[in-house]
Amino acid sequence: MEVSAESKSWRDELASLVEDTGIRFTGDSIELPATEFTVKPPSEAAAEATESLKDQIKGFAEAWGEMVLELGRGCRDVVQQTILTEDSYIVKKTRGPLAEVSEKLRFLNEFLPEDRDPVHVWPVIFFVFILALAVLNVNSIHDNAVSIVKKVSIHPPSAIRMLLPDGRYMAYHEIGVPADKARFSLIVSHGFLSSRLGGVLGINMSLLEDFGVRLISYDLPGFGESDPHPSRNLNSSALDMSHLADSVGVRGKFWVLGYSSGSLHAWAALKYIPDKVAGAAMFAPLVNPYEVTMTKEEMFKTWENWTRRKKLLYYLARRFPRFLSYFYRRTFLSGKHGPIDKWLSLSLGKKDKDLVESSAFEEIWHRDVEESIRQANPRPFVEEAVLQVSNWGFSLVDLQVQRKCPRKGIFPWLQFMYDETECELTGYLGPIHIWQGMDDMVVPPSMTDYVARVLPNAIVHRLPEEGHFSYFSLCDECHRKIFSTLFGKPQGPLITVDNTLTTEDDTKEASAQEKSSRDEMFQKHPELFR
Repeated sequence: MEVSAESKSWRDELASLVEDTGIRFTGDSIELPATEFTVKPPSEAAAEATESLKDQIKGFAEAWGEMVLELGRGCRDVVQQTILTEDSYIVKKTRGPLAEVSEKLRFLNEFLPEDRDPVHVWPVIFFVFILALAVLNVNSIHDNAVSIVKKVSIHPPSAIRMLLPDGRYMAYHEIGVPADKARFSLIVSHGFLSSRLGGVLGINMSLLEDFGVRLISYDLPGFGESDPHPSRNLNSSALDMSHLADSVGVRGKFWVLGYSSGSLHAWAALKYIPDKVAGAAMFAPLVNPYEVTMTKEEMFKTWENWTRRKKLLYYLARRFPRFLSYFYRRTFLSGKHGPIDKWLSLSLGKKDKDLVESSAFEEIWHRDVEESIRQANPRPFVEEAVLQVSNWGFSLVDLQVQRKCPRKGIFPWLQFMYDETECELTGYLGPIHIWQGMDDMVVPPSMTDYVARVLPNAIVHRLPEEGHFSYFSLCDECHRKIFSTLFGKPQGPLITVDNTLTTEDDTKEASAQEKSSRDEMFQKHPELFR
């Protein structure tokens, strides 16, 4: 009994030292249940194995992500401790400019939540922006891959070529009445990404017959089948036009037609060979967008609706023209056809979009482009782009009709008394007609407003609800109105009896045109003739 009491008191003492868990040991032995082993079906075993492999892959990915995160933190610490220290050369050079930029952009922090640190938020926004651009780029590449792309075809040579005095060959194209029956000769200089085949898009042969017009278009140097010029400018362009007129047998004066960027060469003809030009017809004429004599309002309206890519190309043409070939090889020199607004970085109005998407325009446009890029050389296109934005060698103000009198002073006065010299008119004296679509987003109306301001003798025809292509291209009624404005009533081709009669008729026609233009100018500006 004593042993039992001692044993019992020992257990009570142990229980007093240890927290009571509610478990009482009775001294009986503890029996373990027998373990049962069951064989699982193969399907369940495979499922467990698959599940285990997924867990392994997930764990490996998490471990890899942690490693990359730690590596990034390590690189950040290295950069902070070496490059971004106070004594670092990079920090010393960039601290000032970055502080100015940060100060100017500080207002953007107002759009962030108040509980967010801008230092952490803006890198995240920048990363998301770059990721979104990458996704959009992938989608655009996918869309382009799905769409059907038409490849460029190079046709066999078909142009008539003439030899210029400097040894180059110039290709030209002639339609309308023959030389001996032409009442009027019209020489067309094409624009950027065009050729001699452009001319007047969709003009009807019967219309040329009705007015007795001989229409001559030619390839600029390096375009189509014309040889490149080693150092061309607008002066050489005007001389090429003069040589062309002489070579094809143009009698008397000829008219020039400039459309869009092709008007550069028409302006040059008025400046450098005015005695050979009877008149000028301009359609949405391009002028230098960096022209210093433009007003701020004219400059703003000129650049306002152009695409960012077009603005960039103009900037590169003015500052870094060598980079243009990269863009040209990725667009119209890529060997594939594309929409005109994409290839030329244009903004188009509704009427222009409807026209350029038509099958008739697309067929003519594709053939014209194929001829333009025949030589697959970006150099002539770079030269043409540089001419548009560089110094032309003259200003449109030089074409303004002005009265030039002898200088004041004793010697000019004595010469005036002895020779009886009279004041003479300078500038271009012939008629200048300009057609401008008021919805034109390629060559905006502000450019024509500038021309009308510096050339008050120019006759401007403003066309409401017309764009850049809609009035000039594939419009029989429009072409007839244009010819009626330029040449008057249709009289058909000349009836030739002999060469003498033809020459006299040409002389009378030219004299009548010159007299008509002078009378019209006198009515508008009588002070010039006093």
